[in-house]
Amino acid sequence: MNSQEYIEVAIHITPFSEENADILTAEISELPYESFTAEDPYLKCYIQKELYDQQALKVILSGMEDYGFDVEYSSNLMPAVNWNAVWESQFTPIVVDGHCTIKASFHEGLKKTRYNITIDPKMAFGTGHHQTTYMMCRALLQNEDAVRGKIVMDMGCGTAVLAILAAKMKAAHVYGVDIDAVAAISAYDNARLNRVGKVIETYCGDASLLQRNSYDVFLANINRNILIQDIPTYSLCIHKNGLLFVSGFYLEDMPMIVGVAQNAGLEYVSHDTIDNWCCIKFAKK
Repeated sequence: MNSQEYIEVAIHITPFSEENADILTAEISELPYESFTAEDPYLKCYIQKELYDQQALKVILSGMEDYGFDVEYSSNLMPAVNWNAVWESQFTPIVVDGHCTIKASFHEGLKKTRYNITIDPKMAFGTGHHQTTYMMCRALLQNEDAVRGKIVMDMGCGTAVLAILAAKMKAAHVYGVDIDAVAAISAYDNARLNRVGKVIETYCGDASLLQRNSYDVFLANINRNILIQDIPTYSLCIHKNGLLFVSGFYLEDMPMIVGVAQNAGLEYVSHDTIDNWCCIKFAKK
């Protein structure tokens, strides 16, 4: 992505919390926004100038009262920015537990680990730096036997870090789904960049796409409210004795997530935490 004019939409959230920002991000992702940053008390959203639709944004924002918070927004035209240069300055390599390296294509001379993933993140989510993505990578690495030769779903795939790792761990086939079209395209490109394009299929959409197949391992790194809504659907698509890994929420939300999962026929196995973020492993009964 080279120089391009963007609209920055700054949405004031009252009361502000990361959870409220995550909810708002999930809703606005239905529109062709390419990047989001949460800076208390704002969620800042970025979209190409020619794709900006003020009326469509107003429709989504009008529904936020149902979530218990208020929003006000302003928008302004940003000067043309070379986003590739921005990513190069911000994206540093990361190593997960010494076994998996996640880097950009411009990183050279790094020490090889067992699994090496190259990501051109563009404006999509999921470079591995967030605690939740890190824990989901760790969960895969700790469950290698459950992944090898199996069917894997990466729900909310972002840049496809998890899907690519599963493919490199010799999953038989991996599906990636993201509601953000930019993320779905980025996932497709990154799968091919890592030479696992024949194993990974990516789609733009939501949980309604899941009925096409069933899965042995299901990965969902999504915000709390979406998980609560969709875990019953996930469970219906997971094979008996299959695994569900979920993250994207705080430790204090864990009882709620566990309760929903148990009601959907899933059994709590274990959990992981980093900086109050949580990742839970469930098994299908």
